[in-house]
This record gives sequence, C-alpha cells and structure tokens, in this order.
Amino acid sequence: MTTQHVELDTESGRPTVRMMVLETDEPHPETKFRRGTFGEILHHHFAKAGDAHDPPLGIETDTRYVLTEKGGTMPKAHEFDNCEALLITGSVYDAHGNDPWDLDLLGLLKELWLKHPKMHFSGVCFGHQLLCRLLGSDIASAASTDWELGHSRINLSPLGQKLFQTDTPEVYLHQMHQDYVVAPPMAESSGGLLAPGTKVEVWGHSGHTKVQGVYIKGRLFTTQAHLAFDEGMVKRQIQMRVDSGSIEDLEHADRAAETAEMDHDGDVAAAAILRFFHDEGVE
Repeated sequence: MTTQHVELDTESGRPTVRMMVLETDEPHPETKFRRGTFGEILHHHFAKAGDAHDPPLGIETDTRYVLTEKGGTMPKAHEFDNCEALLITGSVYDAHGNDPWDLDLLGLLKELWLKHPKMHFSGVCFGHQLLCRLLGSDIASAASTDWELGHSRINLSPLGQKLFQTDTPEVYLHQMHQDYVVAPPMAESSGGLLAPGTKVEVWGHSGHTKVQGVYIKGRLFTTQAHLAFDEGMVKRQIQMRVDSGSIEDLEHADRAAETAEMDHDGDVAAAAILRFFHDEGVE
C-alpha cells in the first residue's frame, strides 16, 4: 500500500491538525502485523497526544510510502495544498546518499519549503537528518561499531525544556542510528531556504550526538530519537541491523536490547511536536 488516509473523529468540534507522513521505510513484518505501518503507528501516537492536549486536538493523517525503488510513489507538491504539517519517518537508508529517490525527495521538500511558508516540518532519525541536509547541514557516518542504540538520555537546552514542558534537564528516548547531523543548519549554508538572521536552535544533545534535534519557530522541529518505538520494535529493529551486518558490535547490541523495556518519554515528545504542528510557538 502506497497511500492511506486515517482520520480521527472530528464531529466533536475539536481543532484538528492535518498531517502528511512520508514513509521512507517499512517496519519489521511482525511490527507491521501488530501495529501497522510507520504512518499508522505515528498517527495513533499523535492521536493519543491530542486526547491529552488541553483542549483536546484531533489529528488527520495522510501517508505516502515514498521509497520508489521498493514500490513506493513520490507525491507531487500539489498533494500537500491542504496539509499543515509534514513528518518524515526513520529509515534503514542513509540521509547523505545520492540515490534517485533520495534526490527526488529532497527536491520535493525544497519545493514545499518554498511554496508553503506556513507549513510545519518535522522528521524522525532519517527524517531529521534529511531535513537538516536540505537546509545545508553535513551528515556524517560514525564508525561501524559506534551506534547510538536503545534507551538513551538526551540533555535538554533551556529551549528543549520549554518545548517538552519539563523542569527536568533531560528526556529519555530510544535511539537507532549510526549517521548524525554534524552541525545545525545556518542561513549562510541553506542555499537561500533560510532568510538571513533565521534563528536555528539545537534543543538537545547526548554524549554520542551533539545535534539531537533542531528547532525553527513555526517551521521546523526534528528529533534524532524515535518517539514511537516500543519494546518489541526496539528489539526487532536492532536484530534486523545485526542480521544485515550493519551493527558489528554484538555486545553493544545486546546491552541496548536489554534497555528496550525501560520507560521513555515518547509521549512527551509526541505532545511537543503536536503543539508545534498546532502552531503553539516557543521562544
């Protein structure tokens, strides 16, 4: 399935966020059987955050599977005309490659960024890296044995604390990445996509990754970590990468898998991004 539409009941009169999810990968077959596609998983995660919002928010989600070399379809810019928010999922593929689908997706994002100045952009893991690349950041790959995996502490900046509405100096989220954003985007390196003086902020860092997410008020909010992973997903995603040979440090993989059951702040992260989509600005 390359296209789907999931709509939360809006007859209650709730304000509703219209979100497009660009799926850049498919979940493990067991995850897909139990929880659905990445778009469906994220929809239900944001719907839960919307229920908890004061006042409650609805979420309408359209999904496009854009991995064209695996049977997906790259949407056209006009398909986003009624879209307020865009989210790019994680992927086993790297965000610094030059495969045709990578370049096509970057071209689409550039067109949307220019055509829809009020659209809110977000990305998770691969999506975070690709959006930063769009705006001029370099994406690098750590050593094959140097992955950030499993339950991880992310140290929050003062802005991060405001975004996540917490007085604590950290959040805990699941990680699954080898590549990373070297430095946040700057207007000077954005090829004109960012106006001079645009304030681009890093909201958190970890011991492994200095740029855990970037924020531009009313425009961009990304996260390197996965907000919607549960215990089963963490273990299956790690095993997939071990089986493929991507993760070579098996002891590290085993230790990370053991953290999969630990409590994490995925609901807090979903609520923060939903508020951003709803244009609840943070200075």
